[in-house]
Formats: sequence, structure tokens, C-alpha cells
Amino acid sequence: MRRLATALALVAACRGGGPAPAAPAVRYGQHVFAGGAAPPGATFENPYRGDRASAAQGEAIFGAMNCDGCHGGGATGWVGPSLADGRWRFGGSDGAIFQSIYYGRPHGMPAYGGLLSSDVVWKLVTYLESLQPPPDLPTEAWDTSAR
Repeated sequence: MRRLATALALVAACRGGGPAPAAPAVRYGQHVFAGGAAPPGATFENPYRGDRASAAQGEAIFGAMNCDGCHGGGATGWVGPSLADGRWRFGGSDGAIFQSIYYGRPHGMPAYGGLLSSDVVWKLVTYLESLQPPPDLPTEAWDTSAR
């Protein structure tokens, strides 16, 4: 309970921080904009890349926002895909992961940009980037032929 309260306080403290992200340079059909509109411009460069403290805060936010409800404990996958295996449907760069969280994706990933500040989203990205892929992946690649 204390961890949840700490994570929620962290989210609240970070809500106003950091620049607003830019709309994606290329408009993909997969983007579902937060609140129905793209936010004002900025850069997609992670200000917390490699920062252990920010990764730990991101891990707490991951739990507090119930991301593990879909992506499983440790982001290893459950109803939603694994975020720890190093394979990304919509790109694995910091900016692409940010966009997936901020703008959402079709078929289940909600847009959190209307709820979380870009600062908080970058801490989630930093946490996900800190995860080590397992040595043996359960599948070799995404099957895109079914789409």
C-alpha cells in the first residue's frame, strides 16, 4: 500500500513537468490521439535515458497505473504483449515507445497522454528500456500474416 501511495504521489508531482510532446512527424493510422487531438510540439528525445532513479520511478508508475494488469508483472506479457522481450510492433526506439504510451494504439492500448504528463511517460519509457530480454524467447517473431 505504501508503494502505491508513493507511486501515485510521484505521478502527481510529475504531472506538470517537462515539455509537451510533438505530434508524430508521420501520421500513422495506428495512432489514437489522447483526448482526440495531438498535443503541442516538442522533441521525442528521452531526457531520462539510462537514469536508474528514473527507471525505478517508472517501475513504480507501471504498477500504480495498472500497466501490469495487461502487460504482466515485470512487463513480461499477459493479455497485452511483453514489453521486456525486445520486440516491438510499433518500433522500439524511445520516441516510438513514448508515442505508443502517449497516443495509444489500436486493439487495446489506451492513450495516456491526456492523463499523464510527458515527464511521467518518459519515466515509463526509461523503465521499459531498462528491462533485459529473457535469454530464450517463446516465439521467434511476430506473425504479421494474420493482419
